[in-house]
Amino acid sequence: MVPTSFALHATARALGLLLLPLLAAPALAQPAAGPATAPDAAWRRCAAMTADADARLACFDSWAQTQALGTPVAANGQPAAASAAPQQAQVDTTLPATRVIDVARMEGCRDPQYSDLSRFWELESGSDCGTFSFRGYRPINASLVGASNVNRYPGAANQPSTDPTPYRRTEARLQLSVRTKVAQNLLTQGDPTRRDSLWFGYTQQSYWQVFSGDISRPFRTTDHEPEMVYVYPTDAKLPFGWRWRYTGVGLSHQSNGQSEPLSRSWNRVYLMSGMELGSRWRVQAKLWKRLSEDASSDDNPGISDFMGRGELSAFWNVNPDNTVGLTLRSALGPSGRGSARLEWLQTLGTGLGGGKSNLRLHTQLFSGYGDSLIDYNRKRTVFSVGLSLVDF
Repeated sequence: MVPTSFALHATARALGLLLLPLLAAPALAQPAAGPATAPDAAWRRCAAMTADADARLACFDSWAQTQALGTPVAANGQPAAASAAPQQAQVDTTLPATRVIDVARMEGCRDPQYSDLSRFWELESGSDCGTFSFRGYRPINASLVGASNVNRYPGAANQPSTDPTPYRRTEARLQLSVRTKVAQNLLTQGDPTRRDSLWFGYTQQSYWQVFSGDISRPFRTTDHEPEMVYVYPTDAKLPFGWRWRYTGVGLSHQSNGQSEPLSRSWNRVYLMSGMELGSRWRVQAKLWKRLSEDASSDDNPGISDFMGRGELSAFWNVNPDNTVGLTLRSALGPSGRGSARLEWLQTLGTGLGGGKSNLRLHTQLFSGYGDSLIDYNRKRTVFSVGLSLVDF
């Protein structure tokens, strides 16, 4: 009969090799039967560290590399002298190129072992879900909205209509936003871990006068935004433990699909980048430039002086179930206009298999310009509460 300690040690060695797809060096020796060894104790200690995911992962990194490199043995089967043992390589747990990820728990872009930004943009081979599958982009949202004012004269931007429409300040907002990856590995072919990607996204936001029965509850406005985005993965250490994760470039068209005098539209190109601090913080920045139009066909002159030329967003995962975010937009000019959006997302329920649900209670407070295209030059303060589906 095979001794129990031998079986445990063999199992630990097998798990160690599975944990090292990037460091698949063969073991140099077989474990010997006998009392529980130090590697067994180390593995059990790592498995017991459930309170801090980062510390647990770092512990497994150290244990797994020891298992892969093994201990050399002499011809008689006894361990070789300590002086003959190879020097252990140092594992940098902050970089994916040497960071050991546990055995995959689910499909890559949904695997919680990877960071939020890595899963969202599928920056690594282990967080890749392939091409032409639908994923969430901005939150898919249904919410009730109360605003400080509502535009009852939605005529041309420079020629307001004279007859007011009796819109109510309380309404509903619906947002649909999806994307799909159309190509990958365009510039990262041969890289063992990093994946660049090209995405097509579409976002639609509507304001619905659901409480205005006297005017047949119309949709006050609907904005459409198709865009193409290219994302290139980066991984540079920044001060205070931050990691720079990606850069990107995009092309966006946004319009409300109306004819004059209600037509609003613009095209822009943008640059973006993102960084993160562990699993708690992520910060993303975007700068854009409007593509010029002929003055005679410009539906919204000076829109950049209201909706801005750049934005900065920061999200804090307070705990596994609560996230707080702040997004600031600025015209980056003397006008001083822009907007601020403060939001709180709280997880509701559990997902399939007992994992984290994708449903959130979503509370937002917006103040400034550009809440919708029809109101791009009108300052509003908007409070909303609703449900959002994120990161599916």
